[in-house]
Amino acid sequence: MIFTLRSLKYASLSLIFMGIGACNSKSNQKQESKPPNIIWLVAEDQSPGFFPMYGDSTIALPNIESLANDGVVFDNAFSPVPVCAPARSALITGMYPTTLGTHNMRTHKSWAQENEPSIDIPSYSPIVPEGVRMFTENLRKVGYYCVNGPKEDYNFAKTQGAWDESSTNRHWRNRKEDQPFFAVFNFAVCHESQIWKRSKDSLYVDPETVPIPPYFPSNEVIRHDLAVNYSNLKRLDDQIGEVIAQLKADGLYENSVIFFYADHGGPFPRHKRALYDSGIKVPLLIKFPNNENADSRNDSFISFIDYAPTVLSMAGIEPPKVMQGKAQFGEFEVKKKSEYTFHSSDRFDELYDRLRAVRSVRYKYIKSFNTQISHAMPVAYREQMPMMQELRKLYATKKLNDGQSVWLHPDKPVEELYDLENDPYELNNLAGIPEFQDTLLHLRKVMKEWIKETNDLGQFPEKELIAKWLPEGEQPKLSPLEMEEKEDGIRLISKKSDATIIWRHPKDSLWHIYDSPLPLGTSFEAKAERIGYKASEILANY
Repeated sequence: MIFTLRSLKYASLSLIFMGIGACNSKSNQKQESKPPNIIWLVAEDQSPGFFPMYGDSTIALPNIESLANDGVVFDNAFSPVPVCAPARSALITGMYPTTLGTHNMRTHKSWAQENEPSIDIPSYSPIVPEGVRMFTENLRKVGYYCVNGPKEDYNFAKTQGAWDESSTNRHWRNRKEDQPFFAVFNFAVCHESQIWKRSKDSLYVDPETVPIPPYFPSNEVIRHDLAVNYSNLKRLDDQIGEVIAQLKADGLYENSVIFFYADHGGPFPRHKRALYDSGIKVPLLIKFPNNENADSRNDSFISFIDYAPTVLSMAGIEPPKVMQGKAQFGEFEVKKKSEYTFHSSDRFDELYDRLRAVRSVRYKYIKSFNTQISHAMPVAYREQMPMMQELRKLYATKKLNDGQSVWLHPDKPVEELYDLENDPYELNNLAGIPEFQDTLLHLRKVMKEWIKETNDLGQFPEKELIAKWLPEGEQPKLSPLEMEEKEDGIRLISKKSDATIIWRHPKDSLWHIYDSPLPLGTSFEAKAERIGYKASEILANY
């Protein structure tokens, strides 16, 4: 069943927190006006085709399947980039990574002194366009408790105003009583690295029973790695079950919005880092309050850039105009849905290869900007996987058929066109077929317009961008705040018009977002922050 949820609207939080008398007169009215709690359950590195709700019965995933039964399964959800850090930058801002400057994997490493020394790329945060913020700031401003963990990895240094807490200990249970919350739970048990790190762990499926896509050969190594992934999905399902059980125990499950999705496609070669659907298409389930439209499907095109505006819309907050994504549900749901999704590939760790793709309902167009580079770049991280090593060995000894070999060829075509209806595995390139030239020309034009309209920064060498953003080799720093004492309170002013000002009481660790004058006589510390800049010096008023 296909549907829209235009009826899914929520009262403005500004009215709710003012305590309007009519909303408090009856308990049922109060319940209806409460803003929704919103939870993201994020699996790493998984394609839809591994899950029962998308037709794969290899392994039962009872907790995820139960969530699907209570919610809506989305058949056309996509990541703009087939790798995690750029994808997460889109999720947290509602913007294309190519517009932000976060399109390379990766730009910022908060956990390491160096980024990619072998190619002289430092750890840096791109200076994003004016007005771009981590969207959780908007939620916190209206009273939401926002928590995340354990993974961040946004491809830029996070701003401290984004989260009430971001750690392995994050939980909605740490909030104030009845405070609405937005909580992100990231699950790494099904990450690419777990294919080799858990290769000797217990298997929950028989390798002889796993389905093999036609672009992989069928042998012991391939089957074992696939079986490891299915087993990791069982472990993922167990972990998700714990979160769902806690929501139910707290009486929060029924009235919460729960997203389950993966941060990009599967963990295998020709999945992760590839612009085929195996790399960019993701599972997406949404359980709406009171299980509205339960056990149904939706075929709308949804990209990660749509998640942030959608969450804001569900919370009754109008998405900022700078966001490139569209609110799919809630009070500010757009009337016109997307006809295409757009995708990019640039640097993966130590290797560059710029490609762009546009996908319609039926066709996929891919443009390569350097045909002399193999699709199967020898990214050192991926080369640890037994399957990757096996594919290289079989290719070298000519033991792969044409469909299995093409991804490993030392070069690639400048253009690729696939009929996804008749060729879902994208093995038959139609770019040179005369009867498909109209489709090719049309999608080529659509892509060129998107590159221009969104200011695709991939057209510039990364080191040129770094030199522009870090003119002295370091992130620029915001100017100190100014303070004015007026009759209505203490006003804090930043010279950077789109900077976020945060403040806290001297003995507190939690930063609050400054949105109105502080009461006269307040003791506080404050500073300005913005993505791409070092925070200003702390202004202390004791």
